[in-house]
Amino acid sequence: MNHFPKVIVIDAFGTLVKIGESRSPYRKLMKWLKANGRKPSAQDAKIIMSNPVDVAQLAMKFGVELPGQLLREINNDLQLELSTIQLYEDTMPTLQILKERGFKIALCSNLAMPYGEQLRKLLPDFLDAVVFSYEVGAIKPEHQIYKVIQAHFGCDFPEMLFIGDHPILDVETPISLGMKARLIERHKNQRLLDVMGDLI
Repeated sequence: MNHFPKVIVIDAFGTLVKIGESRSPYRKLMKWLKANGRKPSAQDAKIIMSNPVDVAQLAMKFGVELPGQLLREINNDLQLELSTIQLYEDTMPTLQILKERGFKIALCSNLAMPYGEQLRKLLPDFLDAVVFSYEVGAIKPEHQIYKVIQAHFGCDFPEMLFIGDHPILDVETPISLGMKARLIERHKNQRLLDVMGDLI
């Protein structure tokens, strides 16, 4: 049993949950900013996902106040998209089994604040840790977000297994830190048990 991880860290979107109807509200915001003279930056994604702010407050961080009509449109798109987020069918049963087997379970996700609030309503309260980028001020693949989880459990990286759908954020970077990691490909109809069945 020694080679088994103690902590299983799982990504959210594309791994445990999916968006039923994508409206890309933040893309609409960034398009408007670009059309109004703001050059896109490599840091934009980090700004969106590492600050605990709503859409209006986010726009202020980009130095603008959004027109009321546009803000309403973006917020309407956001609320509609949030309402279509759903768990994959195997999410709850698999997490339950992992819990019963004695694993510690952490959720780790890059997302904007409204998505995190919605996920907290959907996901079970038996998760041992929830690490959202906007709450810790860092996004994957920055090492800080992974270290928050390590510190929470007081374990070493080799005792952690990361599972997610992104080859770099959820596999390459965790492995570079010493974790184990596995890729799940939901678009190929893979289930959680397909990538972690040997653990349970």
